[in-house]
Amino acid sequence: MNQLVVETKDLFKIYPGVVDVHAVDGVDLQIEDNEFTAIVGPSGSGKTTLLNIIGGLDRPSAGSVKVNGHELSGMTDNELIDFRLKHIGFVFQSYNLIPVLTAEENTEFILLLQGTPKPERELRVRSLLKEVGLEDKLNSRPSQLSGGQQQRVAVARALASKPDFVLADEPTANLDSKSAENLLEIMAQLNQEEGITFIFSTHDQRVIDKARRVITLEDGRIVSDERR
Repeated sequence: MNQLVVETKDLFKIYPGVVDVHAVDGVDLQIEDNEFTAIVGPSGSGKTTLLNIIGGLDRPSAGSVKVNGHELSGMTDNELIDFRLKHIGFVFQSYNLIPVLTAEENTEFILLLQGTPKPERELRVRSLLKEVGLEDKLNSRPSQLSGGQQQRVAVARALASKPDFVLADEPTANLDSKSAENLLEIMAQLNQEEGITFIFSTHDQRVIDKARRVITLEDGRIVSDERR
């Protein structure tokens, strides 16, 4: 039995208005370590909102969300920031790299925040950039990298703190076909060889095809959950 890394129970996110919008509507979900899972659905289905709640970037209106047994909804804002820093890796479609920092510096940024000693930081960062095929781009800034290379730096950065899992929100959306395929191959290899758990929110059929579990949302509810 694999360890449970994410568990939600009766999870709701409601945006009040003339008509209340149930972005997440009573979601019960369990994700184990080593999964390579895609959360899919049409625009407005709630997949990004669900990902943000799982990642502690947004708070639910009701219900429970646990990461490795830690209940997120009871944490203060500062506790959530600290928890995200130590336990959750993020990859966004817009890369979110710091323009003035090199690939090496962007990757080590979280380790700096964690107070990791310099020799350990350097070893970890260079190993990760080698894993994503960027060992020759250590000193390159984002403007000197292609979109695919920037997203690979983002993956290395997400893995730097050895998180419990990585949340990837439309990670291939801004990439050409070849770059997207390369990125997915790297993430699939990290999952298979190192047991890193990936949870995607995506429209991309290439991501869906590689996923070993596909969870489909409609109107904030899980309508299918397929394991392969």
